[in-house]
Amino acid sequence: MALNTIISIKDATIYQGSHKVLNNINLQIEKGQLAYLVGKVGSGKSSLIKVLTAEIGLSEGEASICGFDLRKIKNKDIPKLRRKLGVVFQDFQLLNDRSVRENLEFILKSTGWKNKPEINKRINDVLEKVKLEHKDYKFPFQLSGGEQQRVAIARALLNDPEVLLADEPTGNLDPETSEDILKLLLEISITGCTVIVATHNYNLIKKYPSRIFRCENETMAEIEQEGNFNG
Repeated sequence: MALNTIISIKDATIYQGSHKVLNNINLQIEKGQLAYLVGKVGSGKSSLIKVLTAEIGLSEGEASICGFDLRKIKNKDIPKLRRKLGVVFQDFQLLNDRSVRENLEFILKSTGWKNKPEINKRINDVLEKVKLEHKDYKFPFQLSGGEQQRVAIARALLNDPEVLLADEPTGNLDPETSEDILKLLLEISITGCTVIVATHNYNLIKKYPSRIFRCENETMAEIEQEGNFNG
């Protein structure tokens, strides 16, 4: 494996229960790259993300992420892996009865942070990164969809992940807001964090080209981006 390779998958077959979702998958992604996963609903994009977070076990082939062997990982090591990952969901998954700051504080405390000044500094840092430093007192229902997704991205960045996995992060957003979110994800990748974006938004892919992996008919392959790319 190359020195800067952070995700490597070789000859892997992915199952959901007994159902084969993806067969003979090969993938190699370097530190700081942004890559798109495209494909129809049910084509295996989310299943692949669940393998990378060790939510789905791997029984065939090889896979590693952030130095963890996903074929051999022990249950006790899964929390250590997940601290190196940030995950962003389509539906935000924020706690509506807590302010933005309280949402972020809850995550830090649940992952072992105890020092109050350090907690506050980390929250301030990630909110500044997503340009929401002046809305930390608001509750999720007081924010727009784009702002809620920015909070979700801030939450994913709290533990300074090596890889950010975004599963349809613009699925519930209007075109202009979707573009803002993708720009933010690109900025994050430039800082050295690898970003994987599962998306249906082919217009954004055309506008912000990067590596593209298409899931289709139980297979996944890297495809060239061309002017007439339409997914």
